[in-house]
Amino acid sequence: MSYTKIGAIILFVLLSFNLAGQTVKKETRVYAVREGQELKLDIYKSNNSTSQNQPCIIYVFGGGFKEGTRDFEGDISYFNYFAERGFTVISIDYRLGMAGQKAPSLFNFKPLTNAISLAVSDLYTATSYLLENANELNIDPSLFILSGSSAGAVTVLHADYEERDNHSSADVLPEDFKYAGVISFAGGIFSSEGLPSYDQKPAPTMFFHGSADKLVIYNKTRFFKTGMFGSAALTKRFRQERYPYVFYSYEGLGHEVSSLPMKEFLPDIEKFINELVVNKEQLMIDINYIDLLHQPETSDTPETFYN
Repeated sequence: MSYTKIGAIILFVLLSFNLAGQTVKKETRVYAVREGQELKLDIYKSNNSTSQNQPCIIYVFGGGFKEGTRDFEGDISYFNYFAERGFTVISIDYRLGMAGQKAPSLFNFKPLTNAISLAVSDLYTATSYLLENANELNIDPSLFILSGSSAGAVTVLHADYEERDNHSSADVLPEDFKYAGVISFAGGIFSSEGLPSYDQKPAPTMFFHGSADKLVIYNKTRFFKTGMFGSAALTKRFRQERYPYVFYSYEGLGHEVSSLPMKEFLPDIEKFINELVVNKEQLMIDINYIDLLHQPETSDTPETFYN
């Protein structure tokens, strides 16, 4: 079956009978205290769920590492969609390392790398908390799926990369733990070693990115080996090494792709999880998506966003 909106409509109709009456409950917990700040996570589960050891989606919000909240109203439908389908969805706080900072550049990137490091560290801490409480929460430690938007997408891509590349930042995680999948809405990896090369095979990854994105670069921007490598560059590495992935490349769209798929492509994301994450199908899929009726938004640049 192809990834089409027709398929999405059919799937929605079939599922609507089973999901009638489903309600989602939310619970909030403190998972850590860092620098005097309580870091919280929200847990979304269906009231009617009877499944054991649910897959767990850990979501990291966007906002350029300077703003944003774990319970942003625009993200709730995304959480509810998967909670109603037998997932436990976790949305986490993390420290905002770019708050009050100037726009990052290739010659002023230390604040950005520090912000990424803080966010990844907090994501690892949240992951450890969930692993320690997996039995109580009825979640499957082998099916932890990362998902993030914009800065959150940068964070989840870094988290899987640093764990697979044996960075010391990931030492807080159990030695035998691996994230099962990654879903990135307009993300990238900042590297000082050129295009990232994984020591171990990365998790199956689903990329969404707009070709006109100027805030989180679609392809790459670098000075010698140091720079930001976006979805187009990362999927080039995935193709070279034959790592499973799905890449939705939105021609002409900008940073709105950091949120658009969470509303319009939910069945496609679910399909990715079922096929590449759960069933471990070895697929490499590139989709060049053009919506002739969608009016592109003007994409922020780092200068306009931070200044």
